[in-house]
Amino acid sequence: MRRYGLRDDQWQRIEHLLPGREDTVGVTAKDNRLFVEAVIYRYRAGIPWRDLPERFGDWNNIARRHKRWSDSGVWQRVFEHLAADADNEYAMIDSTIVRAHQHAAGAKGGTRRECIGRSKGGLTTKIHATCDALGNLTGFHLTPGQAHDLQGADALLPDILCKVKAFLADKAYDAAERVLDLLDQKAVKAVIPPKSNRTQQREYDEDMYTWRHLIENFFQKLKQYRAIATRYDKRASTFLGAIYMAASVI
Repeated sequence: MRRYGLRDDQWQRIEHLLPGREDTVGVTAKDNRLFVEAVIYRYRAGIPWRDLPERFGDWNNIARRHKRWSDSGVWQRVFEHLAADADNEYAMIDSTIVRAHQHAAGAKGGTRRECIGRSKGGLTTKIHATCDALGNLTGFHLTPGQAHDLQGADALLPDILCKVKAFLADKAYDAAERVLDLLDQKAVKAVIPPKSNRTQQREYDEDMYTWRHLIENFFQKLKQYRAIATRYDKRASTFLGAIYMAASVI
């Protein structure tokens, strides 16, 4: 069951961050840990909410509470607390595309507003992520699947470049000068291979670049959560909350 739940030491690291605990304002939750493990179970197994085992309680209440926590930033605060002790020797960025199930479409406001785009593979969402030197996630951003990787860089880089000494990324981030200009302004070493069609080729630290596999390893772990590898959530905020939750466990 640990595959679908938390160890005692993991629970002890986050229980004081959650709403509904004793001696706090508002209604005391019946069992916060059971709820958290219900959400983990759903996203790990990739099942509909209504197929949750009965031991977790009313599936509808769990789904609504997860959406409420996602919208109010509870999952994000848990993640940011755990990610605060990052190894800032260097940082890296990359993105991955996940298929959006047909049930993820149809939200009021349109799919683009909910970070769902249409490409050759159908409906997709792109997860942009940054990691520290140990391969631990430090932040991420959602866009429609067809969006360029630079959109993720525009959203994520300003928050991390003031902390790191070097920045690793693949050739996609060499497509525009604005990333390199920002790195130069912050005096951050750019470890980004130049595109082959550049008039003037740049040198980069090839040995350091090999460590970029750490962020690829993170995406592999993230996609072990089947309801993240395939998106079923209509709302981007709910899907983002699930990613914060899964990244916190990882």
